[in-house]
Amino acid sequence: MKDKLLEWLNLFLVADVFLVLFGFFWLAVAVVGRSLNIPLGLDLWYQLWNPVFTPAIGLLMGGAVLSGLISQVKKKLRKE
Repeated sequence: MKDKLLEWLNLFLVADVFLVLFGFFWLAVAVVGRSLNIPLGLDLWYQLWNPVFTPAIGLLMGGAVLSGLISQVKKKLRKE
């Protein structure tokens, strides 16, 4: 059961990484578009920042810490 939970956690974190990277690249392209007066969705990105990207970044950091802690506990239990 623990292994299945860790597998799902890692799968979720991988998907979350891609969501965060997508948000970053969208921001970069939209800022360049804004500087060239081409509407590429910067206003929409700002609207999605709080409800989508901020929690995604927080979950990514929390999940990475949790995954690391679980990994360390598993190493200690194997040594004993």
